[in-house]
Amino acid sequence: MKKNKLSLLFLSVLIFMISSCKKEESILGCTDSTMFNYNPEATEDDGSCISIILGCTNATMFNYNPNANTDDGSCLSAFDVALGEWDINPDCDEFTIPVINTTISLNDQLPESIEVMGSNDILFIEIGETEVNGTIDDFGVIIVPSQTVSIDMGFGPMDIEVEGDGIILTESSGNIDLTYSFEIEMIPNFPITESLDCSISLSK
Repeated sequence: MKKNKLSLLFLSVLIFMISSCKKEESILGCTDSTMFNYNPEATEDDGSCISIILGCTNATMFNYNPNANTDDGSCLSAFDVALGEWDINPDCDEFTIPVINTTISLNDQLPESIEVMGSNDILFIEIGETEVNGTIDDFGVIIVPSQTVSIDMGFGPMDIEVEGDGIILTESSGNIDLTYSFEIEMIPNFPITESLDCSISLSK
């Protein structure tokens, strides 16, 4: 009888110990310390690891990368991207001068590259000996307001109104469309008003 009581007591203690012991719960997560979402508290990998993707994570910047999850300090504004030297490939209208019947093209008057400088959010675009100014927004859209410049069309410098717009597409490409308007007086007191369109591809 005493033996049965001891057995019953031992069994009761054993059951109590088993029931009171808490089984340690697994913590699921990414256990790879080289991954973006590494969880140092995780004890069991659940396959959720995400690789680190470097890039610009600021959505207001021109080169924002929506796929990046780790900023690498490469963010640039559209203003910053626009600055510097750009190679140009112009496609401009030709103009035939009345009376003398001579055709000239702005393509021949434009240089192979332009220099873009800036200050206080204003762009200064040097096109050969001519400089025009414009603005650029966060999305790379360029506006060149109407302004007067002096350009040699092949028969001496003349005042020309220029205006237009454009866009910086990537850090190394873009385009700008300009309209050149001017008056030419081949016959005294009979000026002729003319406008020429110029589509210019930009590349770095």
